[in-house]
Amino acid sequence: MAATLNPSEDVQLKPSLSGGKVLIGLTGGLAVGLSIVCFPFVSPALRKVCLPFVPATDCQVKNISLALKSCSGTFLDIGSGDGRLVIAAAKKNFTAHGVELNPWLVHYSRMSAIANRVHSRTSFFRRDLWKFDLRPYNTIAIFGVEEMMEQFETKLQNEVADGARILACRFPLSKMEPDAVIGEGVDTVWCYRMKRLCN
Repeated sequence: MAATLNPSEDVQLKPSLSGGKVLIGLTGGLAVGLSIVCFPFVSPALRKVCLPFVPATDCQVKNISLALKSCSGTFLDIGSGDGRLVIAAAKKNFTAHGVELNPWLVHYSRMSAIANRVHSRTSFFRRDLWKFDLRPYNTIAIFGVEEMMEQFETKLQNEVADGARILACRFPLSKMEPDAVIGEGVDTVWCYRMKRLCN
């Protein structure tokens, strides 16, 4: 003989099944949302040269500001991250730009420039640094990694005018001699004047 269900028991099962589906849906949605937000921060590890976002320390920002003391013109921060160097340069009356791959950091930087009231002198671009034109800039800062500095120096030689100021942070350029070194350890800034090398 087949078992029969009491209609009141059937009604009690439906809310718990429906609540489980909602919980699974919310958990899945949260996981997808977190993946979308986190992917731009994790994706640098998947590139040939890993260039992760590591925020500049207050000391590094101070050292860059010291290096900019007697300069003016157009400033570019390559891998601008949260935009602090671009904002610091804009406060020193530079026309200051940042180039960054991470879309969340580009949006954050734009909002930070508005909050610091320098948005009229700043621009942030979501671009690949290897495809970004360096010619318009007379002062360029980079927080690079050791593996990329030689290739970056070649890009500088091909695109940047003589006399431009190059500020290398964390790792120096290999073929150029700095005209000043500010700070020490991870906060070191190597200051160069661009001189094209003869081939």
